[in-house]
Amino acid sequence: MSANEFGKDDVVVEKRETLFKGFYRVDKLHLRHRQFAGDMGPVITREMFVRHPAVGVLVYDADSDEVLLIEQFRVGALENEYPWQFEIVAGLVEPGESLEEVARREAKEEAGVTLGQMEKVLDFLPSPGGSDEHFTLFVARADLSTAGGVHGLPEEGEDIRVNVMSTNQAFAALQRGRINNAPCLIALQWLALNKSRLQARWKRS
Repeated sequence: MSANEFGKDDVVVEKRETLFKGFYRVDKLHLRHRQFAGDMGPVITREMFVRHPAVGVLVYDADSDEVLLIEQFRVGALENEYPWQFEIVAGLVEPGESLEEVARREAKEEAGVTLGQMEKVLDFLPSPGGSDEHFTLFVARADLSTAGGVHGLPEEGEDIRVNVMSTNQAFAALQRGRINNAPCLIALQWLALNKSRLQARWKRS
């Protein structure tokens, strides 16, 4: 961090209270942070949506040049044109799990596929203006020749359809706005930049 950048030490949390606690949590924070003029600012309040860290994986078949995207209803997209979202495989990190273990577990549960080689793409914050969610994105090799069907855990109300499509089809869906959730959007844009490199490493012939 350069001399003119701020860090954790430039924030003072005066008070933190939990407003709601269910599967997720909402906290209210009373805090002060350093301002660009140099002094600490006044106390401000912010509500924060507290989530477990999440892992997502873009499943890619380098031999057929296809990706696997799951499709499921998302309540957060209820007012969107597409409440059934095309997504990458993803899940929350349980205590004691490594990030790679989460990706492999979710690929079996949500899509019925076994992942091969994996590569970490990046870490990002999907919505830091109001949530502390931390998302880690991977890309993984898989044979998609027999992938398909409906998957998920019934006890969790999951109804997940597997879609296998060419990268060109996926990129076209992205361009016309059919794919508009951040993890899938970021993953496909990354793939567009890195596909040649992955094929050189993962393609069998």
